[in-house]
Amino acid sequence: MRHTVGQMRETSGTDDARRAIGIIVAAQLLAVSLWFSANGAADNLSAAWALRPADFGWLTNAVQAGFIVGTLVLSLSGLADRFAASRIFTVCACAGAAFNGAFAFGSHGLATALPLRFAVGLCMAGVYPLGMKLVVSWAPERAGAALSLLVGMLTLGTALPHGIRAVGADWPWRAVVGASSLLALVGAALVARLGDGPHLRQGDAEPASLGAVLEALRVPAYRRAAMAYFGHMWELYAFWTLVPTLVVLAGRATPHAAALSAWAFIVVGVGMPACIAGGWASQRLGSARVAGFALAASALCCALFPASLAWSRWAATGLLVLWGAAVVADSPHFSALSARACGPRIVGSALALQNAVGFAITMVSIQLGTSHVATQGAAIAWWLLPGPLIGLIALAPLWRGLPARTAGGAA
Repeated sequence: MRHTVGQMRETSGTDDARRAIGIIVAAQLLAVSLWFSANGAADNLSAAWALRPADFGWLTNAVQAGFIVGTLVLSLSGLADRFAASRIFTVCACAGAAFNGAFAFGSHGLATALPLRFAVGLCMAGVYPLGMKLVVSWAPERAGAALSLLVGMLTLGTALPHGIRAVGADWPWRAVVGASSLLALVGAALVARLGDGPHLRQGDAEPASLGAVLEALRVPAYRRAAMAYFGHMWELYAFWTLVPTLVVLAGRATPHAAALSAWAFIVVGVGMPACIAGGWASQRLGSARVAGFALAASALCCALFPASLAWSRWAATGLLVLWGAAVVADSPHFSALSARACGPRIVGSALALQNAVGFAITMVSIQLGTSHVATQGAAIAWWLLPGPLIGLIALAPLWRGLPARTAGGAA
């Protein structure tokens, strides 16, 4: 009877963890729609404010800059490990919704928009890394697969503004942006009701100090995973920012057409099932190998995209959709590898530090991409190619000839 009761408790715990992960990833989907809310309304916003592609680079980079500052504060102060992750997530999602709403209904040009987009990014620092920690707090033994779900929802959340725009093609841009604030408030309510999981609870260890966080840099496996992540980030957010332009270059839609938002949603959103598939694969192959395969596929798409414009329109579009899947399928596995390399006491701060450096890199590639795409055209894809190549080189020691479990795969 005791064995049966034990099995029942284990099953109940597993069911609770699955339900919690479902709630977390749904909340992440809704909250991170704030990130690219301006991009989803790009056409109408450009017309209203007479913006150039480079100006949208500044709007996107304002969010990135805020995220970097926020993650550095959370990481180097130890705040990410000092307070309950669910509490930080809830407060930041609500604040982000407020700042995004102020951008939608209170700004009238870049001068007022940039500080508000920066504030949204600052709030996202309490949503994305802390969402990772929440997942680990509920299912640390399935980190690779669970984080794949989380990043899949981040990807779909990034695509969501394009989807809102495609559905509400006649909506004013302020309504498209404002809809993201309402979604983020729902996500905050979900996490507030859920709370933290039974693992990695606050109070299990003392808050991490700056020295303890930087200690992670001495771990070879963490350094390799972080360097691969940095290469990945050079490509990812610049690609997401450029997707509408790449869709036009591929001949799939014309500027300002409703079909453009629909195709942008598909190209970005396809990363969600790719992340989930990568999570399943990591349980057999290991996170390092799955990330390596995705980096290789992404590098191939970068290299071939300019040539694909000479192919049929469907072939060029197919390559772009494949790129949208490969470019993010590796993302959760860098976090899983880094989390396994660090001790539980500093995992939140170490992930926040890694995110901060990675997002600083995105600011450079985003600004370069948006500033030069008008003159470079499809060749802008080659500017992104060094990212996945560097990631492959950094990751090779972790996957080449190593068993799946020691390569960081989910158990």
